[in-house]
Amino acid sequence: MQHPIVTQALKLLACEMRETDVLAAPDAVKDYLRLRLANRPHEVFAVVFLDAQNRVIATEEMFRGTLTQTSVYPREVVIEALAKNAAAVILCHNHPSGSTTPSRADEALTSTLRKTLALVDVRVLDHLIVTPGEVFSFAEHGLM
Repeated sequence: MQHPIVTQALKLLACEMRETDVLAAPDAVKDYLRLRLANRPHEVFAVVFLDAQNRVIATEEMFRGTLTQTSVYPREVVIEALAKNAAAVILCHNHPSGSTTPSRADEALTSTLRKTLALVDVRVLDHLIVTPGEVFSFAEHGLM
């Protein structure tokens, strides 16, 4: 169970994400996802679904894994993106280890999801790796 202050902060950041252009407020997205995922004892893969104006439609925790890995199924991400009529997505997962360094598997997954979602005209804007102290952005590091 989350601390009431964390729950309230998540609500405020979620409102900020919905009310603003998500690209104009990337720190709000990072803060929201860090609060939501960073302290999990297992890996969680989430997707932020965006409309054509890059406003947040929804944030869904799609897959849950173990301490060191999560199985992600591109088909399920595509199905959810189409069901939500998303034009773009931001991918996100946590690293319980505390290291934000992307693994080769993280890079391969990002590439696979970009190609798969592109087939149905959904853009992948970023992939974030979240830890309690830091958020790594694939886009900011030229990996997109």
